[in-house]
Amino acid sequence: MWYVRFAGGARVRLRAVYGSPEFIAEYEAAIATRASNEPRGSGAGTRRWLWDRYRETGKWASLSPATRRQRENIMRGVLKSAGDKPYAEITRKTVVAGRDRRSATPAMARHFVDTMRGLFEWAYDAEIARDDPTVNVKAPKPRTDGHAVWTDDEVARFRERWRPGTRERVAFDLLYCTGLRRGDAVKVGRQHVRNEVITLQTEKTGEVVSVRILPELAETLAAGPTGDLAFIAGNRGQPMTKESFGNWFRSACRAAGCPGTAHGLRKALATRLANEGATTLELEALFGWRGGGMASLYTRKADRTKLAESAIDKLSGEREANILFPHLGGKRPHLKNSR
Repeated sequence: MWYVRFAGGARVRLRAVYGSPEFIAEYEAAIATRASNEPRGSGAGTRRWLWDRYRETGKWASLSPATRRQRENIMRGVLKSAGDKPYAEITRKTVVAGRDRRSATPAMARHFVDTMRGLFEWAYDAEIARDDPTVNVKAPKPRTDGHAVWTDDEVARFRERWRPGTRERVAFDLLYCTGLRRGDAVKVGRQHVRNEVITLQTEKTGEVVSVRILPELAETLAAGPTGDLAFIAGNRGQPMTKESFGNWFRSACRAAGCPGTAHGLRKALATRLANEGATTLELEALFGWRGGGMASLYTRKADRTKLAESAIDKLSGEREANILFPHLGGKRPHLKNSR
C-alpha cells in the first residue's frame, strides 16, 4: 500500500496500482488538496497568488517534472517568508539579492534565477506584471565541469567489488550500458523493453529514447535481482526514487573505492562513444539531448584529441627531423653527453 503524507498531516492512501495512470492521478489529487489547504496570503497581487496562477499555465506544464519539483522547492522557501507581499515590489535588486544570498552554492543560486525568470517572463508576457525584474540578471556559471567522468580503472574496481547477482551491479550496468539519467534509470523495467530495446520518454527533456540492451547488460539483468516494475529496486523489490537511489548508489561507489556518481557514468558513456566516432545526431538520439550543444561538447573534445594525436604522429622519421630541425637540412643534431 502507498500513502502520501505531509509533515504534520494525516496520510492519504493511494489505492491504484503503483505507476499506473490512475496512481499518478491519485497522487496529483492528493498534492492538489494539500496545496488548496495552504495559506494563500491576501489574494490577488501577492507573490503566492502570482505563483499559483503561473502553475496553472501551459508554460508551467511544459516544464519537465524534475524542473517543476526543483522550482517548487525554491519557491517554497520564498513564499514561506514573503508569500503575502505584493509581487509588484520585486525589482531587479530583489532578484540579485536573492541570488547573492545563495552564492555559497552556485547551483542553488542559478536555480533561483531560473525560477524567477520563468515566473516573470510568463507574467510579463501575460501582461500581469508591468516589467520583468530578471532581465540581464546573470545566473552563476558552474565553476567546474560538473560530475567527474569515470575512468576505466574505476569501472573495473566497481565491477570487481559488485559482481553479477547484486543490486549494485544491476544499477551500475544499467547506467553504464544505456547512458540513462538516474531519474529515468530508476523507472525503466520490463514494460519498457521490446525486441531487446529499451524505449521510454525521458523525464528531463520529454524526448523518447531507444537503447539496445547490450549482451553484458542482458546477462546482469538475468542474474538480478530486479524488481517487478523497475529493474533497479530497493531491498523489498520496490522502485526507488531518484533521490534515494542517488544516496544508495553513492554509498556503493564508496564501498568500491570509487569517487564517481551516477551522472559520471552517463558522461563516461558519452565520452567513449564520441571517441569511437559517434556523431552529434547519434549522441542526441541516444541521450535525449536537443539543440546539438551537449552532443557537440563531447564530439569536439574527441575531435581535438584525435587531431592532437594525428599531429604528433606526423613527427616521425624524416618528417620529424624536417619539422623540428629545418635549419639543419632535416638532419638531427648530435647531442654530446656532458658527463
